[in-house]
Amino acid sequence: MRNAPTILHLDMDAFYASVEQASKPSLRGKAVIVGGLGPRGVVATASYEARIFGVHSAMPMAQARRLAPNAAYLVPRFRIYRDVSERVMGLLRELSPLVEPLSLDEAFVDLEAGGVAWDAESARLVGVKLRSDIRAATGLAGSVGLAASKMVAKIASEEAKPDGLVLIEPGTERGLLGPMSVRVLPGVGPATGDHLRRAGIHTVEEIAEAGEDELVRLLGKAHGHALYAMALAHDERPVVAEREAKSVSVEDTYDVDIHDRLRVGLEVQRLADRCVRRLRGAGLSGRTIVLKVRRYDFSTLTRSETLRGPTDDPAVVREAAARLLEGVDTTGGVRLLGVGVSGLADFTQEDLFAQAAGEVAAEGDDLGGGGAVAEEAPGTSGAAVEGDRDGDAVGEAQAQPTERRWHAGHDVRHAEYGHGWVQGSGVGRVTVRFETPESGPGRVRTFRVDDPALEVAEPLPLVAAETPVAPG
Repeated sequence: MRNAPTILHLDMDAFYASVEQASKPSLRGKAVIVGGLGPRGVVATASYEARIFGVHSAMPMAQARRLAPNAAYLVPRFRIYRDVSERVMGLLRELSPLVEPLSLDEAFVDLEAGGVAWDAESARLVGVKLRSDIRAATGLAGSVGLAASKMVAKIASEEAKPDGLVLIEPGTERGLLGPMSVRVLPGVGPATGDHLRRAGIHTVEEIAEAGEDELVRLLGKAHGHALYAMALAHDERPVVAEREAKSVSVEDTYDVDIHDRLRVGLEVQRLADRCVRRLRGAGLSGRTIVLKVRRYDFSTLTRSETLRGPTDDPAVVREAAARLLEGVDTTGGVRLLGVGVSGLADFTQEDLFAQAAGEVAAEGDDLGGGGAVAEEAPGTSGAAVEGDRDGDAVGEAQAQPTERRWHAGHDVRHAEYGHGWVQGSGVGRVTVRFETPESGPGRVRTFRVDDPALEVAEPLPLVAAETPVAPG
């Protein structure tokens, strides 16, 4: 562990909900809940105003509605979340070459590697300026933790929330951690926490007092050793620059199980096309096509087919996914479908139509409901987006090319009234509030869902670009 607090952990406060509040003036200071709005939806993020009512991420949306019936419930807009995240990550990369993103709204930074901090005071000044720069660039608040190790820096940022900065001086870590619940330590979830509680261990200091041998006896060798080291604030993990993606995938969870085999096939084709768009957007190609099917009984099947070379051809991916589907029994109904591509490369082998009939490998039936196609970064929650590991299903899952669907919270433009967002829709009507990030609260109007003057729009930037001053 270092002798200076030069590991920075940034956590954007209630990120999705904060973006929605910044984008929609009428929601500022109000309870906002973002997530899947269908019967099986879960909360992705709740604003601090909503958390007062007990709403939190990964909570079933039905439960959230009972706790906060008057909150604004919105479908995620992942495009704008990614745009804002890229701006924030860009600011972090200006500080250091060693930036380790954990999710769209969270990252570690090695300030020492960037030569911008070497002691407590210089680290604090960097943290203060970073928070100011983030607010200027995005209009959002981020909480910063500074410490000599990743584990303590992350805990410090939790202590800093909302919208604060906490610096932990080296040598003071045990005093900070001692009275905290064991759940504050990485890897201590509900099951491990209950196991420790039954052994009379409730705080981090009690873990240290129990001793390494007792923890090994309770939790096993690997977990026991690791937990004892964390309780003593020992964490030698370096900040690792962002890893290469191991796969690209998309998944959709359906509000109602799909029984029609033809519909299942069409959904797989649509997912294959979405996956290829993402693959091409990243400038990648891949050799292995993966199909994921979660059935009515929650059993999850994963099948893959490996080509003789990498491809980003939508026809090849569609054909491979269709062949994989032929070997899956969907008679009882399907609740989730996913298509992924792994074995990634930054080039494409041409003319692979004839090569698409590669070796098919059944990767096994995961009756426990796992079998994820995509790699999930540490610190992210699959539940936050209805099982979509890459965080893109909730907003797109219900999109139907043959009919106009208006999702709560999404951007629209009207030929007469300008830019707005959908407050809700139903019974052939859609209600829109017309406002922009810079306008202040706007007026509400209702239209027919097929009104030709109303169209889907791109999100507006949260902070208006500065107009350059002409010389002279």
